[in-house]
Amino acid sequence: MARYTGPKTKIARKFGEAIFGEDKSFEKKNYPPGQHGNNRRRGKKSEYAIQLMEKQKAKYTYGILERQFRNLFKKANGSKGVTGEVLLQLCESRLDNIVYRLGIAPTRSGARQLVSHRHITVNGEICNIPSRIIKAGETIGVREKSKSVAAIESSLSNNSSVYEWVSWNSDRMQGTFVSLPERNQIPENIKEQLIVELYSK
Repeated sequence: MARYTGPKTKIARKFGEAIFGEDKSFEKKNYPPGQHGNNRRRGKKSEYAIQLMEKQKAKYTYGILERQFRNLFKKANGSKGVTGEVLLQLCESRLDNIVYRLGIAPTRSGARQLVSHRHITVNGEICNIPSRIIKAGETIGVREKSKSVAAIESSLSNNSSVYEWVSWNSDRMQGTFVSLPERNQIPENIKEQLIVELYSK
């Protein structure tokens, strides 16, 4: 299974924000990676460089590789609605992202691992495909045998985030993907219009 497994803080420093969640190392070194850090003199970034940077940031944020991301863009481009907004909605609809949003895992990579290791169910059936697109009304839960897994219990007890497009029932350890989120509800700092411009060249 292909995914990015390199140093996450380095990537976060490259974009200048903690895109992988809370990161103490990033807080200590909040400047670009490399030998010269802030002292590196670079000219003004080209329009293409800015667009590419935004696409890379979105890919790393959601843990999606290039081919998957391009396919999501094609799907968004062919659908009704604003392409950039639909692209982010598709990213938010991925099973691994919803597991993260529900608080079952503290990070998206942790959520991906839980899905891959068959701890998560969709509509009562075990699903181990992190990239599965969830539709509004579908339920996502923790498998019966996995409800006592320490990592899941710890993540749920420490989770204080509430998102309007997902609901969580702590007694049943089950959540519902209520509806597609509006752009203003998605907290990620991504300028999706730049991604659309990049792929439209």
